[in-house]
Amino acid sequence: MLKNNFRYISLLLVFLMLSCAKRGSITGGLKDTLAPVLRYSSPKNMSTNFTGNEIILGFDEYVKLKNLNKQLIISPPMKHEPVILPTIASKDFTIKIKDTLLPNTTYSFNFGQSIADNNEENAINQFKYIFSTGSYIDSLSINGIVRDAYEKNVDNFVSVMLYEVNDTFKDSLIYKQSPRYITNTLDSLRTFKLENLKAGKYLLVALKDKGGNNRYNPKDDKIGFLKDYITVPNDTVFELELFKETLPLKAFKPIQASGNRVYLPYEGKQNFKTSKPKIVLKNNNEILETIVTAFPKKDSLQVWYKPIKVDSLSMQISKDKYDKKFTFKVKDQKKDTLNITALQSGTLNFRERFTLESSTPLVKFDKSKIRLVNKDSVAVDYTTEYDEFEQKLYVDFKKEPVEKYNITFFPGALTDFYEKSNDTLIYKLSTKEYSDYGNLVLNLQNVKRFPIIVEVTNKKGDVVYATDYSEGKTKIEFNLMVPEKFTIRIIYDDNKNKIYDSGDFLNKKYAEEVFYFQTDVDVRTNWDVDQAIDLSVPFNPEVEKKQVDKKKKEDEKKRKAF
Repeated sequence: MLKNNFRYISLLLVFLMLSCAKRGSITGGLKDTLAPVLRYSSPKNMSTNFTGNEIILGFDEYVKLKNLNKQLIISPPMKHEPVILPTIASKDFTIKIKDTLLPNTTYSFNFGQSIADNNEENAINQFKYIFSTGSYIDSLSINGIVRDAYEKNVDNFVSVMLYEVNDTFKDSLIYKQSPRYITNTLDSLRTFKLENLKAGKYLLVALKDKGGNNRYNPKDDKIGFLKDYITVPNDTVFELELFKETLPLKAFKPIQASGNRVYLPYEGKQNFKTSKPKIVLKNNNEILETIVTAFPKKDSLQVWYKPIKVDSLSMQISKDKYDKKFTFKVKDQKKDTLNITALQSGTLNFRERFTLESSTPLVKFDKSKIRLVNKDSVAVDYTTEYDEFEQKLYVDFKKEPVEKYNITFFPGALTDFYEKSNDTLIYKLSTKEYSDYGNLVLNLQNVKRFPIIVEVTNKKGDVVYATDYSEGKTKIEFNLMVPEKFTIRIIYDDNKNKIYDSGDFLNKKYAEEVFYFQTDVDVRTNWDVDQAIDLSVPFNPEVEKKQVDKKKKEDEKKRKAF
């Protein structure tokens, strides 16, 4: 009996131990972090005397192809893209070549980061399959860096190309034909390496190829090039700067926008503020009075005219050597009316001018009907400036700290092109303490030449309200800045027209040189920043990233300590 009791007690203890055991799940082992490995290829990688039209790649595990259309770079480019099957995960892939291969040529298939294992998506880095239709593999290479001529950071997926300079070569080939060799910076690199090259003379070009057709389209693409042809072999580290060409003016048929206005679409970025085209609007032989203004954020002009009952009008546009004439139908549409909008309300910063924007162009200003007073109702002197092209009226005056201002535009103060005037407009503004702002002094060192344009921009690269033009001074002051992190951009204005000028490929003209300071400048409240800027130190995005990361770590360390 006692023996049986011990047996029952033992069973009970085992049951209790099992019921109290910690619950869990099978982990499946360590996470796979290894990239797939090429197990075999047919023909073998680096084969010579290639004559087939099919390549088989076999891997040690199931792999899939990701973003192949962006990642795969074939050099020299093929007129007809090869077909790669299957499109689902597999251990083996077949490349079916649809093109006629060039004789005695080394071909490179650079898959970038497109081949990854099916489960964890560990990618093979820059996997290449190379073969030659000749008896040897070309092994020469060149290296370089891609920058942007104007922007702080360069685009992703920039193509770098070599065009062979021979008896039939012309610079215009880049518009019509694919290059001899090509590579791409993909989505992470700013450097490039063109490999498996044949010795010879070449034109070196970088292209932000929006169309993806390996041809230069000035309307959409950015281009960088070297004026002089290069020879291979060459151990120079080449530098290419991308820019967007300023295209010649090309206008399109006017589009009626209202009963007194038409849009004039155009192609080619133009600086119409300094040099507008001549636009003549006619009703038969009668020239109509017009005003031409900008259409914000669009490649169009606005042509304003007095309402007229006609079936059609003609418009002639001319600028430099360009001349074009259109005839367009006119419908009875609603007419634009005068509307005034203030771009600031409440606080007016010290570096700002109070700005009004009009829906129709203004033509008359009666200063006797404009009144500006402070909080004690004392009149304040002011000046006005009207930008007809932008349809903006600026009111400027000396602003005192912690002050309130009332600006009143009495009826008839502003009259537009259609002889319509404003009703009473009242705007209330106030200023802050000087201590709510920061001061910035830039001490420029090693300036190569003058004049220069000095710009303080926001994160988007827009010049907010701080710019200066220097013909020799190296100490640039920007006082009473709104606290923010700013970027310093300096343009060498070689043609002295006070604007940045882009390049021109066919005329072998580079864009004007632009310098960016390595790091952002932090302007803080009630703080004076005295910043030395050495223009002999080129901007390096990688250095900037390291400095930004370091600053983040330091700030996080201070936050935790606090």
